Amino acid sequence: MEQTLQALGGILLKAIPTIVLVLILHIYLKKMLFGPLDRVLKQRDEATAGARKAAEQSFAKAEQRAAEYEAAIREARADVYKEHEQARKQLLAEQDARLKDAKSRVDAMIQEAKTRIQAEAESAKQSLAASAGVLADQISDAVLNRRAS
Repeated sequence: MEQTLQALGGILLKAIPTIVLVLILHIYLKKMLFGPLDRVLKQRDEATAGARKAAEQSFAKAEQRAAEYEAAIREARADVYKEHEQARKQLLAEQDARLKDAKSRVDAMIQEAKTRIQAEAESAKQSLAASAGVLADQISDAVLNRRAS
């Protein structure tokens, strides 16, 4: 066993320069390669996270603007519908006024025609009454003249 320990001690003694070189290499790589590599990876992660955050903010702004645009469109449509309804009501009111005016003119014309017809009928009655006596005399003369002849 002693021999084994001496052999192991010799191996360890010969391995000391290798261990020291590995430690120096580890420290050198850590400072020269892995340190800057970690910094670059952190910067890249921060840049990626920042870009992702900026993209999310842009997306949120775009959604907000789209909602505002849709609200503006709805409001504009409502205004157009209101204006259309007002114009329609105004046209209906004008049409009603024209109809009432036409009806009143027609009623006046009818009343005037009735008055004229009544006047003509009265005149015709008077004319017939006046000519009825003359016609009765002519008829009676004609009948009597026939009997006499």
